[in-house]
Amino acid sequence: MVALLKAVSYIIGHLPLGVLLFSGKTLGRLVYLVDKRHRKTAKENLKKAFGNEKTDIEIETIARKVFENIAMNFFEFMRVPWLKKSDLDGYVECEGFENFKEARSRGKGVMVYTAHLGNWELMAAYYGLMGHPSEIIVRDLDNPGVEEFVRWARSRCGNTIVSKERVMRKLIRRLSENAVVGILLDQNVAAAEGVFVDFFGTQACTNKGPAMLAAISGAAVIPSFIVRNGKKHKVVIGKISEVISTGDKEKDAMENTAQWTKTIEEVIRKRPEQWFWVHRRWKTRPQKNL
Repeated sequence: MVALLKAVSYIIGHLPLGVLLFSGKTLGRLVYLVDKRHRKTAKENLKKAFGNEKTDIEIETIARKVFENIAMNFFEFMRVPWLKKSDLDGYVECEGFENFKEARSRGKGVMVYTAHLGNWELMAAYYGLMGHPSEIIVRDLDNPGVEEFVRWARSRCGNTIVSKERVMRKLIRRLSENAVVGILLDQNVAAAEGVFVDFFGTQACTNKGPAMLAAISGAAVIPSFIVRNGKKHKVVIGKISEVISTGDKEKDAMENTAQWTKTIEEVIRKRPEQWFWVHRRWKTRPQKNL
């Protein structure tokens, strides 16, 4: 299976970019029409997030574009294993790289937090190809064959893929070596793994591990996102985030997570059609006091 997926990746990955994006848009629109479950989830999430800010027609348009973006990401992901640094010219540009360099210069490692926005897989490849390979924290996929292929594709640009289970000690060591760690901080987690923070006006259970990792390691924390603009992409790297440290570990974890989640929300509000609204972000709910 892995050999077949690599062959498919090679074929798709060497097609003209315009063909890939057109194919992605077409596939995304088709999936939007036939995938009732995820279409419903996307529209419900958008209504929860934007309430009366957007009309039903606007919600419908954004939801359709979400599917288009996901499908385009799929086709572009097949290009990732074959990308070279020279391929980034005119394809991916960066704003705020000086913020990353400042964070790296502190010598205690860099924790980059991001979201499932734009083509996040391409952003990881960008860091690797630019000479700053990262430790990318992921959840293992259920299908072993697909998992092996995806890990291969993600690591071709120099990044290291790390399963999120019991990884804290390894990440502390790597950050002490001034490594870069990339974490997606916009997914629902079980109550035991997270803290409830505001996200579009509703409490969302969010992974508290990154905040605890930052507190323990002393790593510099920066937000980094990628947005799609036609055939091109822009990586935007924010300034170093202040890490709240009062000595109260749980409170600090909640406040830092809330701060970073607010940054993620602000970016999503600017490009809602490029976020992963098909995910059940508010699935875990706070326990009610009896």
